[in-house]
Amino acid sequence: MSLKKAIKYKKERRKPYKGAKSIDPMCRNHKGCKWCEDNRTYQSRKEIQKTDEILKEVNNDNGRI
Repeated sequence: MSLKKAIKYKKERRKPYKGAKSIDPMCRNHKGCKWCEDNRTYQSRKEIQKTDEILKEVNNDNGRI
């Protein structure tokens, strides 16, 4: 049975999406809103920050020689 037919004959039991989002009401958790994007990329941003700090230390140590 197709979705339209199921809705027509009241066989469709799925609830419509109506979640209240505090940041962006059009967001569906994995789209492009700033909040969700920051949550998804947290680990990679931390890794980039660590490597930048390590590179700065290495460059400072090489300059002292």
